[in-house]
Amino acid sequence: MSGMRGLSVFISDIRNCQNKEAERLRVDKELGNIRTCFKNEKVLTPYKKKKYVWKMLYIHMLGYDVDFGHMEAVSLISAPKYPEKQVGYIVTSCLLNENHDFLRLAINTVRNDIIGRNETFQCLALTLVGNIGGRDFSESLAPDVQKLLISSSCRPLVRKKAALCLLRLFRKNPDAVNVDGWADRMAQLLDERDLGILTSSTSLLVALVSNNHEAYSSCLPKCVKILERLARNQHVPQEYTYYGIPSPWLQVKAMRALQYFPTIEDPSTRKALFEVLQRILMGTDVVKNVNKNNASHAVLFEALSLVMHLDAEKEMMSQCVALLGKFISVREPNIRYLGLENMTRMLMVTDVQDSIKKHQSQIITSLKDPDISIRRRALDLLYGMCDVSNAKDIVEELLQYLSTAEFSMREELSLKAAILAEKFAPDLSWYVDVILQLIDKAGDFVSDDIWFRVVQFVTNNEDLQPYAASKAREYLDKIAIHETMLKVSAYILGEYGHLLARQPGCSASELFSILHEKLPTVSTPTIPILLSTYAKLLMHTQPPDPELQKKIWAVFKKYESCIDVEIQQRAVEYFELSKKGAAYMDVLAEMPKFPERQSSLIKKAEDVEDTADQSAIKLRAQQQPSNALVLADPQPVDGAPPPLKVPINPESVARSVSQAYGTLSSIDPQTPSPDLLSDLLGPLAIEAAPGAEQHGPIGAEGVPEEVDGSAIVPVEEQTNSVELIGNIAERFHALCLKDSGVLYEDPHIQIGIKAEWRGHHGRLVLFMGNKNTSPLTSVQALILPPAHLKLDLSPVPDTIPPRAQVQSPLEVMNIRPSRDVAVLDFSYKFGTNMVNAKLRIPATLNKFLQPLQLTSEEFFPQWRALSGPPLKLQEVVRGVRPLALPEMANLFNSFHVTICPGLDPNPNNLVASTTFYSESTGAMLCLARIETDPADRTQLRMTIGSGDPALTFELKEFIKEQLITIPMGSRALVPAAGPGPAPAPPVAQPPSPAALADDPGALLAGLL
Repeated sequence: MSGMRGLSVFISDIRNCQNKEAERLRVDKELGNIRTCFKNEKVLTPYKKKKYVWKMLYIHMLGYDVDFGHMEAVSLISAPKYPEKQVGYIVTSCLLNENHDFLRLAINTVRNDIIGRNETFQCLALTLVGNIGGRDFSESLAPDVQKLLISSSCRPLVRKKAALCLLRLFRKNPDAVNVDGWADRMAQLLDERDLGILTSSTSLLVALVSNNHEAYSSCLPKCVKILERLARNQHVPQEYTYYGIPSPWLQVKAMRALQYFPTIEDPSTRKALFEVLQRILMGTDVVKNVNKNNASHAVLFEALSLVMHLDAEKEMMSQCVALLGKFISVREPNIRYLGLENMTRMLMVTDVQDSIKKHQSQIITSLKDPDISIRRRALDLLYGMCDVSNAKDIVEELLQYLSTAEFSMREELSLKAAILAEKFAPDLSWYVDVILQLIDKAGDFVSDDIWFRVVQFVTNNEDLQPYAASKAREYLDKIAIHETMLKVSAYILGEYGHLLARQPGCSASELFSILHEKLPTVSTPTIPILLSTYAKLLMHTQPPDPELQKKIWAVFKKYESCIDVEIQQRAVEYFELSKKGAAYMDVLAEMPKFPERQSSLIKKAEDVEDTADQSAIKLRAQQQPSNALVLADPQPVDGAPPPLKVPINPESVARSVSQAYGTLSSIDPQTPSPDLLSDLLGPLAIEAAPGAEQHGPIGAEGVPEEVDGSAIVPVEEQTNSVELIGNIAERFHALCLKDSGVLYEDPHIQIGIKAEWRGHHGRLVLFMGNKNTSPLTSVQALILPPAHLKLDLSPVPDTIPPRAQVQSPLEVMNIRPSRDVAVLDFSYKFGTNMVNAKLRIPATLNKFLQPLQLTSEEFFPQWRALSGPPLKLQEVVRGVRPLALPEMANLFNSFHVTICPGLDPNPNNLVASTTFYSESTGAMLCLARIETDPADRTQLRMTIGSGDPALTFELKEFIKEQLITIPMGSRALVPAAGPGPAPAPPVAQPPSPAALADDPGALLAGLL
C-alpha cells in the first residue's frame, strides 16, 4: 500500500477533517468517485481497482456502509499477482459474510489456490475460508483442507491454518469430517512435534470430541502425553514459552478435551495424568506479574475442572479446596471471583463440604466485597454449602447483609434465606423468627410464596400457633410496618389471636384497634385479608362484645358498596354471616391442616438456573405481572392458605379468595352449594360495573341505627390527590425535542430526565427528588414497554429520604419502527396519601433519527429507486397548523429530519432526509417531500419514502401528527418569522393539495 499515493492522500484527508460532518462529506465524495470509476471498465486498470478496493476497506473500517464494489473485490481473488490477490482476499473476508451470493462465484478460485503449489496463496485461501467459510465451502473444500493438514510435504505454517480452517468447516457442517476415516488421522496429528500444529490440531480435537467422544477414544492417551511433555518442559521451543510457562494455551486445550471423555480406566494413564495435575496444583501461586498470573491461573482452573471431572481422591480434592481458599483471600478481584466460582462447583463433590466449611468466615467476608459479581458468587457458595450444622450462622449473616445489599440482589437473597431456613431449621420457632425478620427487613422483595409457606407451617403445627401469634403481635407495635408483614400478621392473628387472649394488649378488641389503625395505609389487595381477620376476631368473641361488634359491623357496612367486587362481596357476606349465631361459628371455623406437599419455594429454586443473575431475573419476572396495567386471571399458588370456608356463591368466593390468598383447595366453582345459607346475598348484593377502575372504597349510606358511625376510620386512598405543577403533556412534548428536562412535578416530588441517544440505543437517567422534609415511602416505578422497545429500568429504592435525590438509569433499545411510547407507572406515599401517575417516557420515534443532509446527486437516485407503495407513501394532509415555510423547516429540523435546501425548484416545497436506526432495519435512509399551497397554509401534500414499509408508514404518521397538533411547548422552540418583505411569488403556481388528491398525476413527475 506504500506505493499508492491516492490512498495515502485520502487517509491524510480523513485524518485532517475537523469534525464528523466534514469526514462524512469527504467519504461520500470518495465513494461517489469510486462508483464512477467502477462503472467505466475501460479505464479501470488492475492497479486502480486495487487502490479503490483498499479505499473501500478503509471506509468500512471507519464505520461507514459500503454497499457496492463487492464484485470488484471478489474478482481480485483470481488475479495472478500477489498484491491484487492479497487485497481481494482481505477485503472479501471483511465486507462479505458466509451467506453472500458473490462468495459462491469464488469457490473454484479458492479451491485452486488451496490445491496449488504456491504456499502464500494457500495461506490466503485458508485464512478466507477459516474466517467466513459457510456450508457451501465445507461441502466443496473439506477434503482438500484435510489433505493439506495431514500432508508431510507442507510447511507447518500451512498445516496450522489448515487445522483452523477445518475447524470452521466442521462447525458449519459436522458432516464435513467423516468420523470413520478421520479418527486415526486425528490421533496421528497429536504425535506432531511442532507445537504450532499441535495447538491448532487440539482446537480441532476439542470440537470433534464434544460432538462424539467415543469415536476419538484413541486420542485420550495422546492428550495425557502432551500434558506430560509440557509439564516436564521437554522439547518446548522458547517461542512457545510464555513467562516461563510451557505453551499454556495447549495445556488448557488438552485438559478441556479430556473433560469430554468419561473417567479414565487405564491405571497407567490415570496415574500419569494425576502426576501432571499434582504438579500444576503445587506449582501455581500468585505473583506480581499480571500476565504470568493470567496464564498460570488459566492452566490451574482448567486443571481444577479436570480434577472434579475425574472424581479424584479425597486428598487431592482437599488440596484443591485449600488452594481455592487461598485465592479467595487475595487482593486481585478476578482471582477472588474465580476462586469462589470454582469452590461453588466443587460443592457437587460431597466429600469436600467439610473442607469448604473451614473457609466460611472468608466467604462471608466476600459478601461485603465492593464488586457485585464477587458478592453474587459468595451468595451462591453460602447457599450451596449450608446444612444443619451451619444453617443458623449463614442465615443470620444473610439477614444482616440484607439491610445493606443493593436492590438488584435483595429478591434473590430473600428467596435463598427463606429456602435455607425451611430446609435446615433446627426448630420451627426459629423458622418463624427468620421469615418474620425477612419480611420486616425486605418486604418489597419478599414474594407471596414466602409468607404463604410460613402460614402453612403454623397451620400444620399446633404447638407453633401461640408463638407465631405472639411474634406477629409484637411486629404490629412497630411504627413502620411493611404491608406484607401486615398481611401475615393479620392472617395469623385472625386464626390464632384468641390463643393470646389472657396476655396484655391481646384481646380481640385491642387486636382490632391496632389492625384497623393501619387499614388506611394499605393497598386494595390487602383490605380483603383485613376484613377476613375482623370476621374471625368477631367469631372468636363469644359471647359477642357489643362494642366490638358495632365497630366491625360499621366497617362491613362501609365497604359493602365498594367499587372493588372482592372487597364488596366479603363485606356483604361477612356482615350477613355475623348475624347467624352458631352457623357463623361453623362457617368460620379454624382452618384445617394443609396436606403434605413439596415446598413451592424449594420447587421454584429447583426450576431456576444455577447462576444468581438468572435466578433474580426469573423471580422478578414472576412478580412483575401483579403490577401490570392489564391483570390476568390469577393462578393458584402451591402452598398458599386455602380460602375461608364460606360456601356462599361458590363462583365468586372462589375467584375472590384466589385473588386474596393465591390458592383454592376446598371450593369447587363448578359445584352449586347445597348449604342453607345460600340465600344470604339476596337483595344486598351490589354488582360492580364491568371494567370499573379501582379507586378505593366508596362510603355507604344508610348505616343501621345500632352501628356507631364514629367507629369508621376514613380510608384516604384517592390516587393523585395532589395538585400538579405544570402541564404533564407539555413537559412530555418538550422532552420529545430535547434530551433533558422535568417530566413530572407535584408539591412532594420532581422527576427529571437526562438522555443520550446513539443509533438504536438510548440511555436515560430518571432523577427523583424529594422536595419535603419528610421521607416518601412505598416508592414504586414500573416500566410498561411497547412491543418495539426493549427497556431495562434499574430498581428504585422503596424510600426517598427528605431533601434527597435518587437516580435510576433506564436502558432503551429500538427493535423496529413504531410510534408507540413506553409508560412509567410511578407511585409513592406521603403520609397517608397515595399518589400514582402514569407518565409517558420520551423514547419516541424521532430519538432514533440522525440528521443527514444530502446533495442533489445523492438525493435523486435514492428517490427514484423507491418505486411506490408501500416503500413510498403520499398523503394530502388537511387541518395543518398554519406555519410560514421557515417555521416549518425549523420544526422538521427539531425532530432530526434535515431540510435539504435548493433541491426542489419550487420555493414553496421542502425536501428533507434523515437516517433511522433500529435493530431490525439497521441504518435506514428516509426521504421526504412536502408540497405546500401558499394560498392555503392549512393543507399540504406529503410524500415519504424509505426502504422499509413499516418505517415509511410510521414516519409519515409521525410527521403528520407534528404538523397537525404542534404542542405549545414545542412551538416555542420554532422561531417565528420576523418582519420583512413578502417572499417573491413562484414562477409557476402549483396545483392545490385538494386538486392533487383528486388527480395524483397532476404532480410534476419530472421534478423528483
